[in-house]
Amino acid sequence: MIAYVSGTLVDKDPETALVDVNGLGYRVHVPTSTYKRLPDTDEDVTLHTYHYLREDKEALYGFATKAELRVFETMTDVSRVGPKLALSALSSMQPSELRDHVMDGDTSRLTEISGVGSKTADRLVVELRDSFADLDVFEDSAPISGGSDARAEARADALKALTELGLSKADAERAIRAVLRDDAAIQSADELTQRALKESQQQ
Repeated sequence: MIAYVSGTLVDKDPETALVDVNGLGYRVHVPTSTYKRLPDTDEDVTLHTYHYLREDKEALYGFATKAELRVFETMTDVSRVGPKLALSALSSMQPSELRDHVMDGDTSRLTEISGVGSKTADRLVVELRDSFADLDVFEDSAPISGGSDARAEARADALKALTELGLSKADAERAIRAVLRDDAAIQSADELTQRALKESQQQ
């Protein structure tokens, strides 16, 4: 299994990245979220990868973060959800957003994903909810292009703070989701922690 690819970015487009690893070129399929975080060509890049191997197809899928990889792996374990649909989902929303919509049963948001109709959205909620319940989509690796995801960092820090204050991970995540539904622009871990703590006391 190829766990990651690290080398020089030779070429890129919204669907693939070509990475040179010691003279060997790997063509890696990527979601839009990863494409936007790729560095310029001729710069170093590392992608977390999923090696898809079937009798009739072999492909390598790459992701900027471990959270994207975890969601992709979980989704492709679901019956009739292949790499194409999983990649489309990650191109439409962040891993934490996708997880929130599944956990909340928000099928209207899931149908915004290309290729997902109402029946598929219902099935995703039913089949992914248990798997997503314990899936870590908050703590993540640094972006491959050197930037930072302030919102993801705030969620991770708030989750850690809330569990240290005695909340269970499930209750902490539920409170964080409730706060972000009301104010998705929060990027301060302290503010998110305080508001989520207050939210948990009202649940």
